[in-house]
Amino acid sequence: MTVIDISPSVMQFLLAFIVVAPLLGALAALLPAPPGLKGKNPDQAVLRHGVTVTGGVLVAAIVLAAGFDHDHPATMQATTDISWIPALDVRIHLGIDGISLPLLVLTALLTFLCALYSYFKLPAGPSPKAFVALVLVLESGTLATFAVLDLLLFFLAFEMVLIPMYFLIARWGGDQRQAAAWKFILYTLLGSVVMLLGLLLIGLKSGTFDMVALATDNGRGLTTSVQVIAVLAIGLGLAVKTPMWPLHSWLPDAHTAAPTVGSVLLAGVLLKMGTYGFVRILLPVAPDGMRTFAPYLAAFAVVGIVYGSLACLALARTGARGDLKRLIAYSSVGHMGFVLLGIATMTPTGVNGALFANIAHGLITGLLFFLVGAIKDRYGTADLDTLAGATGAALYGRAPRLGALLAFAAVASLGLPGLAGFWGEMLTLFGAYSPAEGLSRPAFRTFVAIGAFGTLLTAAYMLIVVRRVCMGEHAPHSRLSPEEQAPQTTNGPEPSGAAGSQPSGSAGPRTATTPQLADIHPYEAVAWTPLAALTVVAGLWPAVLLGLTDPAVQQLLAGGKS
Repeated sequence: MTVIDISPSVMQFLLAFIVVAPLLGALAALLPAPPGLKGKNPDQAVLRHGVTVTGGVLVAAIVLAAGFDHDHPATMQATTDISWIPALDVRIHLGIDGISLPLLVLTALLTFLCALYSYFKLPAGPSPKAFVALVLVLESGTLATFAVLDLLLFFLAFEMVLIPMYFLIARWGGDQRQAAAWKFILYTLLGSVVMLLGLLLIGLKSGTFDMVALATDNGRGLTTSVQVIAVLAIGLGLAVKTPMWPLHSWLPDAHTAAPTVGSVLLAGVLLKMGTYGFVRILLPVAPDGMRTFAPYLAAFAVVGIVYGSLACLALARTGARGDLKRLIAYSSVGHMGFVLLGIATMTPTGVNGALFANIAHGLITGLLFFLVGAIKDRYGTADLDTLAGATGAALYGRAPRLGALLAFAAVASLGLPGLAGFWGEMLTLFGAYSPAEGLSRPAFRTFVAIGAFGTLLTAAYMLIVVRRVCMGEHAPHSRLSPEEQAPQTTNGPEPSGAAGSQPSGSAGPRTATTPQLADIHPYEAVAWTPLAALTVVAGLWPAVLLGLTDPAVQQLLAGGKS
């Protein structure tokens, strides 16, 4: 069944266009604009170019999804297979199935929303031309990662995103951006070198780099020792990008320093590349090696769930001077832990849960980073004590729509039933309760208990954030020391009219009315509404996504046999 009937040749063109168009758009962004398109402001012209290119890619992705045969989601569709380097049997092999299609559409959507947001709110930094070009190169590399079906092409696309993200952090980021950018590039490059060795080992030992042929063979052409070495090497590279505890330490620094759109793309898209590699390459190509390492992967995953939640609780407590962007970054470590736990079960239920959690995390955390960026723009800081303290950042009273949307995103992130975050976590825990044959049930049921405890910690820190940022807080006057009664300084400009004001309900006389903040701007509403709406749709109608992924996962785990 297809929504619209599209010929195979047009489907091939659409997929190739989706991968190549952003790269061509990046080159065009660096060229002088034609006289008729310059307009009054050259900077706005190039930003408009970014919106146009990413919008065209999104439309093509939606049409591709509409033409996808939903009755056969396990079959590779829109395939292109052209010889590129005959000596190494490297081919330009593209295609999509029910696993890669949702990630392709998610990437196109988030990049378009980031381009649209940047048109109205460009981060401070060098030339807008370079900014637009880097975002487009980043989009092309990410889309290619989800579309290519050759191991070496996968590696090239996987690496293609590193340099654009490095410069987005280093040149358009905030405080400590140089150190954060270097940490990001060093961690990911070192992981990639090890991953390349594993990919070459698989290709040379099996005689092909074709991911479809390797998945169909299901590891029968590789000895167990080769599979174990390959999973260790490739898994380390993918784990850094995911990121898996304890290889996660680059992520909080990168998110804290990155501009808003950089954080959205990093959390919503780049982290998915690592988990996608586990599902697309390691599970079907090296099942014996994965079975060897699955208990360890699950153990690291649940440690990451609890660790990320405890780090968020530490940042959220009063007096910790925690950064809200950093808190959301640590929450990603926990959420991606659920994805890794689902993959480690090696069951259709667990892997489907992991893929669902991937999409849910992209929607919800992308929305959270947009909202935190908007709050930081308004207050000049993302420091939680400043937002919740004497400066009175009670969003419900001062910017009610912004506060309500932040509360919505927070409860979606903690896994509230009826929203997208719930299904991924639930399915991964169900999968871990009954792992694949050969895996220790007592061990995995212990992991279920730890993961379930992590969901309680997630609810705790998210509700603390909502209470402090949306409602504000102020200690009773009689319990404040003289030093605490002194006005707090912020890391940025004080909101207009905030001097001398106190939040509603605070002790002491009010010297001024509580100042109002700018609520959600129209361009913000346009950029954020799709993410909120899809979070609800995926939560109420999970069969839309699971109907795509489940047949493909079943076939992948069965070695190409339905």
